[in-house]
Amino acid sequence: MVLVRQEIGDVLRDVRLQKAMTLRQVASKASVALGYLSEVERGQKEASSEILASVAEALDTPISSIMREVGDRLAVLEGVTPLVPDTLPDELVAEFDAGLAVR
Repeated sequence: MVLVRQEIGDVLRDVRLQKAMTLRQVASKASVALGYLSEVERGQKEASSEILASVAEALDTPISSIMREVGDRLAVLEGVTPLVPDTLPDELVAEFDAGLAVR
C-alpha cells in the first residue's frame, strides 16, 4: 500500500538535504518541534497543511513544488502515466506561436 505521508516525508527530507540544511535548522525556522518534524520526514506522522506550508517556507520552496514531486512519485509507484506533461514539445509551442502570429 502506498502511503502519502511516507512520500511527503521523503520529499521534505530530499529537499532539506538538497538545501544542505539540518533537521534542527528547518524545525527552528518553521517553528515546529524537532521530534515532530523528524517523525513527519520518516512518514510516521501526518502533517497538517499548516505545518507543510511552514516547513516549505522554511525550506524556501513553494508548497506546490513539494506537492508536485509527491504526486510524481506516487504516480511512479502506482504505475500511472501522468495525464498532463510538465513541458510542451517545442513543435507544439511553435505551432501555437505561428497561429497567434496569423491573427
